[in-house]
Amino acid sequence: MAPAQAKSGLFVGLNRGHVTTKRELARRPSDRKGKTSKRTLFVRNLIREVAGFAPYEKRITELLKVGKDKRALKVAKRKLGTHKRAKKKREEMSSVLRKMRSAGGGDKKK
Repeated sequence: MAPAQAKSGLFVGLNRGHVTTKRELARRPSDRKGKTSKRTLFVRNLIREVAGFAPYEKRITELLKVGKDKRALKVAKRKLGTHKRAKKKREEMSSVLRKMRSAGGGDKKK
């Protein structure tokens, strides 16, 4: 789509229309939808630390360790329902593996 040009005031032509000034509107509360708050992030991390991983998440991490990324995606998709959620979960699990490797590798939760 072409960049918007200034209105000419004429009712015909490419940049037709009444000349107006653009107003700066306040942000709507719905613009914040989906943004994780600090408290929510803290609580989720605490629960993850206490409860550990679900069995299917452990299976995904094992598959990623072996190098079977596609199989890990299929397992995640079967458990989570959508391709998008599965890709996000696979990425999350691979980042957990990266952190475990950088932390020392010997630390494993049971």
